[in-house]
Amino acid sequence: MRKVGLFEAKQKLSELVERAGRGEAIGITRRGKLTAVIGPAHADDHLEEIFEGMERIRKCAKPLRGVTIKGLIEEGRM
Repeated sequence: MRKVGLFEAKQKLSELVERAGRGEAIGITRRGKLTAVIGPAHADDHLEEIFEGMERIRKCAKPLRGVTIKGLIEEGRM
């Protein structure tokens, strides 16, 4: 992974985004410490599948009668 300082990253953001789009991971440092990573968007393709699955589950779920969020929160505090 190539690392660049924050100042350089601001100056070359378009170039870094282009490189990330081609698959390269680029670390952004602040005061010598890695604080962020720019990477290819396709690395998160599985997130869309996960959210679609969660939506299907939500649509099939039946509401629980007599159960409230407040009740669940209070139950967790005991």
